[in-house]
Amino acid sequence: MSAVQGQARRIAIAGAGIGGLATALALLQQGFEVDLYEQATQLGEVGAGLQIAPNGTRVLQALGLEAALQACVSPARGKEIRMWNTGQRWKLFDLGDDCLSRFGAPYWMVHRGDLHLVLLAAFTQRSPRPVRLNARVVSAQSHAAGVTFQLSDGTVQEADALLAADGVHSVLREQLLGEDKAQFTGLLAWRGLVPMARIPAHLQKPVGTNWVGPGAHVITYPVRAGALMNVVGIIEREGWRSESWTEPGTHAELLADFGHWHADVCELMRQIEQPYKWALLGRLPQTGWAQGRVCLLGDAAHPTLPFLAQGANMALEDAAVMARCLAAYDAPEQALARFEEMRWQRTADIVNRSRDNALRFHNPQLSDPDTAVNYVSSEWESEKVRLRYDWLFEYDAWTVPL
Repeated sequence: MSAVQGQARRIAIAGAGIGGLATALALLQQGFEVDLYEQATQLGEVGAGLQIAPNGTRVLQALGLEAALQACVSPARGKEIRMWNTGQRWKLFDLGDDCLSRFGAPYWMVHRGDLHLVLLAAFTQRSPRPVRLNARVVSAQSHAAGVTFQLSDGTVQEADALLAADGVHSVLREQLLGEDKAQFTGLLAWRGLVPMARIPAHLQKPVGTNWVGPGAHVITYPVRAGALMNVVGIIEREGWRSESWTEPGTHAELLADFGHWHADVCELMRQIEQPYKWALLGRLPQTGWAQGRVCLLGDAAHPTLPFLAQGANMALEDAAVMARCLAAYDAPEQALARFEEMRWQRTADIVNRSRDNALRFHNPQLSDPDTAVNYVSSEWESEKVRLRYDWLFEYDAWTVPL
């Protein structure tokens, strides 16, 4: 029985990021009442680029957001692999029309802040209750009649269920799963944005590029309707632990890591307006997201390394499946337990295969001219690429059996 047919249930969500907002929109679409709590004092532009694959874009389309997103996404024509020192190219896969014909949904590249603004505007328009800011959920207690939870200001709130979409540093994850410290992966990430007008014409193509090299890799792709190039460099580095997305670095530091790479990489990195750096922390997949009427989703449930570009896509999938589960079961406890059953194995596979990709992108064979070309040609052979990615893109969160 859906929430529209039966008694409308009131669902609280901790966290108004991409996962929290998408879940709120999916629940509103099912007829639920939604209260959305966000710890930040204001919602602003955070982060840089995201790749939204067909498994994510079909969620956004079904939420009625395609028209609003067309103004800011960069539809991808394809993805390619390039050799770190020679610049040699290999096709990773076609996108554009090929993606639509094979998977029935587009592949978009988008600035995280732009996607967030579209989600927020839709929630503001569709919900009678605005996002409650400066409202961090710090604890929760599930009971037979609902869930009671506390905010950081000491106030107590109630709902029929509480969904924790409060990110990789989730307070509720720690409460539900116990001590769960992330481990430093030995990888340092650099990121930055480059105005497209500043870079050479041959680097302005609407493709995603994955530069692979010994101990490091670089990802580039256009965002903000092609106005900016998103640049991310990942390098193996011990001894640095900051996980902030807003830790500023310098061009000198960045080029100390990548200045010996191909001239195209160096040119992009020199043009970054302000490089930022952060340490990549990893967690092994863990069960126990759903406990009574409280459940984790998105990065709070299954934090992942970014090497399959699936973090945001998993959160969007979660949104659709969560709304469907809550609409299908009268008892929220059953709905949340079924959500975890449905999502656990897929998200664990993504987390594990993302970790595997780090080894693939950084393989030592890439340092040897005698082995590098054969290694890339073998690892990114077309059948291997299909096996690596098709299972991701084919998933339809709206139709997967409950």
